[in-house]
Order: sequence, then structure tokens, then C-alpha cells
Amino acid sequence: PAHQMNKKRKKKPKNKTQATITSCSCIWDRSLPSWLQGTLLRNGPGIFSVGETTYSHWFDGMAIMHSFTFKDGEVTYRSKYLRGDTYQANIAAKRIVVSEMGTMAYPDPSKNFIVKAITFLNHTVPDFTDNGASNIIKYGNDYYATSETNYIRKIDPVTLETQEKVDYLKYLAVNVVTSHPHYDKEGNAFNIGTSIAEKGKTKYTLFKVPAHSKKDKKTSALKNVEVICTVPCRSLLTPSYYHSFGMTENYFIFIEQPFKLDIVKMHNAKHMMCFYLFLLFEQTLIHLIDRKTGKEIETKYYTGAMIVYHHVNAFEDDGHVVFDAIAYDDNSLYEMFYLNKLKEGADLKDDSYSIPTYRRFALPLHPDKVDNLVKLKYTTASAVKEKDDKLICQAEVLCQGLELPRINYDVNGKRHRFVYGCCVERSALIGKFDTETKTMVRWSEENCLPSEPLFIPRPNGEAEDDGVVLTSVINSNQGQSGFILVLDAKTFKEVARAYVNNELHKDMHGFFIPHGN
Repeated sequence: PAHQMNKKRKKKPKNKTQATITSCSCIWDRSLPSWLQGTLLRNGPGIFSVGETTYSHWFDGMAIMHSFTFKDGEVTYRSKYLRGDTYQANIAAKRIVVSEMGTMAYPDPSKNFIVKAITFLNHTVPDFTDNGASNIIKYGNDYYATSETNYIRKIDPVTLETQEKVDYLKYLAVNVVTSHPHYDKEGNAFNIGTSIAEKGKTKYTLFKVPAHSKKDKKTSALKNVEVICTVPCRSLLTPSYYHSFGMTENYFIFIEQPFKLDIVKMHNAKHMMCFYLFLLFEQTLIHLIDRKTGKEIETKYYTGAMIVYHHVNAFEDDGHVVFDAIAYDDNSLYEMFYLNKLKEGADLKDDSYSIPTYRRFALPLHPDKVDNLVKLKYTTASAVKEKDDKLICQAEVLCQGLELPRINYDVNGKRHRFVYGCCVERSALIGKFDTETKTMVRWSEENCLPSEPLFIPRPNGEAEDDGVVLTSVINSNQGQSGFILVLDAKTFKEVARAYVNNELHKDMHGFFIPHGN
């Protein structure tokens, strides 16, 4: 628990939940590559209890940010809580007063009945939280802690200080936005959000946040946001949930899946998860959008019911758009992360939880009437035309049990070979998957839990896997501390590690900022 994270320090803060970790030098076990210069930012839930109240779901914990700065063969670690409105309100009240995805904030039991009733009604349809505990994203020259609501929090990437609160709705009509934007070589960011019943219509909005020009570095890049296109929702009152999307040189790939947000239930749900529903017998609709024209192509692509949280990559090849994604057969993943389930030792070995599968889809751009429209020899993915000219797509399963996928982002939108991720079929592993040979190389250490692995390319490296992989590791071995691990991306062998004289936490996602950027 985050409130215990300072127990190893000599001086304990008066209020443990408000504690921050000061910067501290780390101890290297081996030599660090001299070319590795920059800062790795990590973000995830950190505080799960305030006063006598406790969050119900792991995703709900108040955000804690970590940074590992690599410079001249040394590394400095720093960690701070995201001190947004949610954090400030909860700490001031000494209890959880802001509802989250899996936790309803109830009235203070010491208040009288009228106050309780008013508080409950106000929280039935709460203003979304600004507890950005999912990822770190970049718009222009600014960095933000984000979840998936309309609020993001600007942060200082060096000190991790919390800065101003930014509301997407001031710039474009989106109520929820993904925490996984894409970036091009010029520094432009691309993202997608949902407009819920805006002017009587529910739609998905793809938008571009331009890179900062040298003339307007001080203004927010969001002031120059551009709407690329809007895609109408299949159902006005049940837009799809999505966590990421795909992008190639010429196309966006958006999956409208049968994991949905029930807008009607928002008015009486106990918490956000209560108004999500999974429609097992509804097909998944795959939208392909032309980046240049902003128009959806006419062909409609369908596949069976599935839930995708993380796209891996997408690319174009010989008249096809190929995209890779980690998919589930149902929504049981969210159920597994309720804190009571985690305390009971729930994991994916349990048959009641869906195992993630790495799936490759191939979408023909110019379909004809042959049985299988996919003409690529390196995949068994298929697409068959049915009546009304809709295509039914079947994916090739490349492997099982891989999640939190990352690639060399220099090949994003191009055909890739290697993918790095967490091997969730065995809970304490990270792996490097070869999409050509279908083989996996793994790293593990007893009683150690690694986070999402991030690939950092060697400057001027020629091979796709020429670089290192960074992962922060929770170490539960007696008398040992957590560490930042550096692996050779080619061999997946350890290059170096730095022990941190503080407790690390299981986090979600990270962002690497090269030195000088």
C-alpha cells in the first residue's frame, strides 16, 4: 500500500497519505550504456485507503508517478502523488469523497440524513475524476497525467509537480478520451474520444493536437486542436468502450466493440463499472478511416464479440491494412482487479477469467468475391464477403498470455517483428515475442514483479531490436529493495539494474523522454 511506502525511511511524515518520496540516487549493479540518456516516467494507482474508507478496485487508487532519470551512467529516482482535485478533496475530508470507476463515494456517516441524501444525489451522476492514474501523454511541449475522462493534469516531467487541470471539453466535445494517443515524426499527437449525446447524437471524434511551433511554445497545444473526423455510434445510448486505437501511414483503425457504456444507467449507477455492459452475441465493427480525407472507407469489417484494451501496431501491405491487438473473449479482466479478488489471489490461471490472445487481423482494401480475400502469405487471418458487402474477418492468433504490449515506436505504423510485454499466463514475467518465428524469450526472477517493459532504441541503431528494454521491478525478497532493470533488447539478457532505496508500486503505463527533448 502506498501509505506504507515510507516505512523504510528514518523520518516518517506526519500524514502518511500525503507523503512524497524525495529524489534519491540509485546503486548500479552493473555498468549502464553510455548512450542511454533521458527520463522514464511511470504512472499508476498508489493510494488505496484514505482514513477509514478504501477503494474497491485497483484501477481506482489515487495516482502516484515515478521517474527514473538516466544521465552520464547514473540514475536518479523520484516519486510523487498526483495532487489533483480528487487527491486534495479526499485528503482534506480524510476519506474518499470522489467516485471512481469501481468505487462509489458515499456520504460521511457522521452527517445527518438530509446531508446524506443531498450528497448521494450529487454523486449519482458525478463530475468525472481528475485522478489520472493510467498513463503519461504529451501534447505539444507539455506532459499530462491521464486516465480516460475529460480531465487531464499537466505535470512537470522533471520535478513531477502537479500543475493545472485541463478539461478537453473546453477545446472539443469529448466526454471520455483514450490514454493512448499516437504520435508522428513531427510531434503531432492523434487521439480519439466519445461525445455522449452531444446535440442529440453520440459519436466518436478523432482529433489531432499539432506539435508546438517555435513561436507559440507558451500556449497550450490543445488550443490548436483539429477534428479529423467523427464516426456515428451504432447506438445512441450505448457507445463502445475503448482504450486505444491503431494508426498506419494512411489509415486509423478504430474498433467499435460490444463492451459498452449504458448512458441510461449513468443516472442511477453506484459507480462507473455499473453502467458498462458486454453484449456477447453482438459483432465487433472495425472502422477504417482515411487519414488524408478524414472519411471512413465504405467497406464494413466485422468480427466476433471481443474486447480489446491494447492495440499492438498496424501497417499496410499489398492492398491490406494489418493490425495486431490483444483481445479478450469477455470483460472478466475488470472483475479480476477488484481488491477483494486480488487479496484472494485471483489470476488468469483461474478458468473464470479470459486469457488475453495476441490476434492479427488483415483488412483487404479492395475486396472482390473470392472465398478468402486476404492474399498475404505470412498470416492465416481471413476475410470473407457476405451479403450487403460486409466482410467477416477472422484473426490469426499469434500467441496467448501477452499484455501491455510495446514495440520500437520508430516502426509504429510499419510492419514490425518484435513485441515486448508482460506474460500474464505466469504473473511475474516479461517477454520479447517474435511475430515471425512465433517464439517468446522471457525474463523473470524469484519473488520479483516487473512492470510494462519499454523499448528504448539505440541512437542510429539499424536493427529493430537494437536498444534496451526498461522495466521497474517490485522486489519482495526479504531485505531487498525494488529496482529499475535494463535488458539488452536483442538477447533479453540483463545489462544493469539500479536498486531504489524506497518501495516501488505496480503501475500501468510509462513514457520515455530522451535527453534534450
